[in-house]
Amino acid sequence: MNTSVCVTDSKYHDPAGNTLLSKLQALISIKAIAVVAALAVILPLLVIVTSIIQPESKIWQHIVDTLLIGWLKNTFVLSVGVLAGTFVLGVGSAWLTAACEFPGRSFFNWALVLPLAVPTYVLAFVFIGLLDFSGPVQSFLRGQLHLSVSWFPKIRSAGGVILVMSLALFPYVYLLARNAFETQGKNVLEVSRILGHSPMKAFFKAALPMARPWIASGMMLVLMETLADFGAVSIFNYDTFTTGIYKAWFGFFSLTAAAQLSSVLLLFVFVIIIIEQRMRSRMQFHQVGRLSLASNRLKLNGWSKWAACFSLMFIVMVAFVVPCLQLIVWSIASISAELDSRYLGLLFRSLLFSSMAAALIATLGLLLAYIQRLNNDLFTKWIIRFATMGYALPGTVLAVGIVIIINWADKPMVWVFRDIFGIDLSSVLNGTIAVVLFSYTVRFLTAGFNTINSSMLRITKNMDEAATLMGITGFKLLKRVHIPILKNGLFIAAMLVFVDVMKEMPITLMTRPFGWDTLAVKVFELTSEGEWQRAALPSITLVAAGLLPLMLLNKKAEGSTL
Repeated sequence: MNTSVCVTDSKYHDPAGNTLLSKLQALISIKAIAVVAALAVILPLLVIVTSIIQPESKIWQHIVDTLLIGWLKNTFVLSVGVLAGTFVLGVGSAWLTAACEFPGRSFFNWALVLPLAVPTYVLAFVFIGLLDFSGPVQSFLRGQLHLSVSWFPKIRSAGGVILVMSLALFPYVYLLARNAFETQGKNVLEVSRILGHSPMKAFFKAALPMARPWIASGMMLVLMETLADFGAVSIFNYDTFTTGIYKAWFGFFSLTAAAQLSSVLLLFVFVIIIIEQRMRSRMQFHQVGRLSLASNRLKLNGWSKWAACFSLMFIVMVAFVVPCLQLIVWSIASISAELDSRYLGLLFRSLLFSSMAAALIATLGLLLAYIQRLNNDLFTKWIIRFATMGYALPGTVLAVGIVIIINWADKPMVWVFRDIFGIDLSSVLNGTIAVVLFSYTVRFLTAGFNTINSSMLRITKNMDEAATLMGITGFKLLKRVHIPILKNGLFIAAMLVFVDVMKEMPITLMTRPFGWDTLAVKVFELTSEGEWQRAALPSITLVAAGLLPLMLLNKKAEGSTL
């Protein structure tokens, strides 16, 4: 039986050969979108990797002789310190909220995620402003209590930046570790008790080893964020690879040297990505019965329950409440001077960049999710994997690779405008909004795609088949069937990208058009000059924006569907 009789649109009544040809052309055109998206990520990386073939000998030799060892040492110390700090904070708080019962447990269950709303560079300058020699804490100790502060730890140190980044990033480990402990089920504790283990011994002998893949995956995310961080280490004047890339570009005025440094950092990132992928492949359990510790949590009594409560309260206060209160105090003090047309311009440009990037990335993420749904072959899977790996790459590295490509593409376009149209331009693409949006798309496409794809997986194949029998295929199927169902997922994906772009600083700093500063760039410029109070107003705006995805995350955890 010829099923084409069920199709009402006349264009589907072509002969068999034409139908096959049109389907083949449509398939090629659809896959071309995924290929172009993958090339947008791959080309900057290839440019960076191949830059090592043509070294800029004088500058590179100077960096190797005088700076590289220090950058390597600082990056290593920072990475080890932040990993240790996030492990203690993340795993400890995850075990308390998942496996123990004490006053305030349900509150801390979601409150411990709040530090993710505070960008690391904002938390960095708040801690310096509070704890530096001229800050309110040391001033109070000297002036009101008449104490010597020679014993007070220096916040502008390796320990200071490790503390700040640990407080900012530990929720990554906390979320995954909490999920691991909750999904282990009550049988883990019951078996440990039968074997005569105390609760502490059960944690180290059973729960912690079983949660190791989750914890390791969270720590790999922390390590990638640490290697990619630019804002916090810049504020602390703690030179790492990311600050080195920036200085090679804007200090030594050598994009080639910046690309060569990026290639070294890229090697570390690729190793971490491979390890993290292997950790994720092991994150599964096969257990019969209820996967919850809710009915069998350890009930803490006496001093232990209050110790758990006050320790988690201290973490939330130090990592979120106190910084936000300080930002509010500084904002009130400076609002009369800062809340003017300049601030409104910064806010407008931040909202404009974020809105445009959110719309672009949500659209492209939808197309990639639809392509993967139609073509489940190995080629498509790998192309989409390449297209969505930009999120794991440092913003400074991507900015270097993209700007080099834009510079190459700019030269022939300048010649065309000059020789054909008689228009003399210094550049066509470089320093334009298009470059900024392109960079955002490469960096944040993963966030949009993953959210939309997870929603699309809930649409059954039966719905597609029923629509096909009614003559709805191709992009009509996407428009008339999938998009109405995916509207909540599209909205959440767009909002997540919107907030990420609002907070993004290194890419915006390196690729923005002249005079197109955003809130994040302004925070960087003001904190570079020690203007903590003036940086507070744009910072509190970014924190408020960062709370939006956390609210969505909490709503989803409570059972809301996308």
